[in-house]
Amino acid sequence: MNKQNLIKNIRQDLLNNVDKDYKKNSQSFFKEKIDNLGVRIPIVRKIAQKHYSEISKLDKKEVWSICEELLKNQDEFKFIAFDWVFRQKDNFSESDFFVFENWYKKYVNNWATCDDFCGHSLGYLIYKFPELSAKTKKWSFSKNRWFRRASAVVLIYSLRRNKLLSKAFEIADILLEDSEDLVQKAYGWMLKEATRQREKEIFQYVMRNKNKMPRTALRYAIEKMPDKLRKQAMTK
Repeated sequence: MNKQNLIKNIRQDLLNNVDKDYKKNSQSFFKEKIDNLGVRIPIVRKIAQKHYSEISKLDKKEVWSICEELLKNQDEFKFIAFDWVFRQKDNFSESDFFVFENWYKKYVNNWATCDDFCGHSLGYLIYKFPELSAKTKKWSFSKNRWFRRASAVVLIYSLRRNKLLSKAFEIADILLEDSEDLVQKAYGWMLKEATRQREKEIFQYVMRNKNKMPRTALRYAIEKMPDKLRKQAMTK
């Protein structure tokens, strides 16, 4: 396995699929300047799948090394790295948390990379080792908005499986009046996902806190509730 040749081949595949209009338009979905080539996500996923066969037999440490090299590049490379990491989920151990946290700190700098990593690999790790949620709770106090967003998004994998609801309430309490709209959307999204299993508890939480919750977070949280409940929650 030649790591540099692999990355070179991936880059060529990505460059062959650049969509200039998509690149131009994609920036409008972000406040911060993003670093992307302009390849649509479904195509990125196909390229990830194509090349995974070249590393699938390697041990986890080697896979992590290759993924970190990918993470040093544009967002499309990051999505491929995160795809490959998730394919290794059966091999995850608690110690991977420190690797993932370090990657997050160094390489995640927009909502798309945050949600992809936290919604899959990091989320699965917390689901598999729920005691690690005490560590991600600390992120909700971070000055870094991407860590605060992550503290909510990382629980969604578990909430969809009816796990860690109490942790979700703890995170929502901390982020309740956060000034960043991307953090507000994140914890609102987190609560919304929990309504699929625990609508009553989420509605009660919203009603207790609706006068403090930013309207952005509130709207996200109640999005999947019946009309009657949504109207009650939106009434000032």
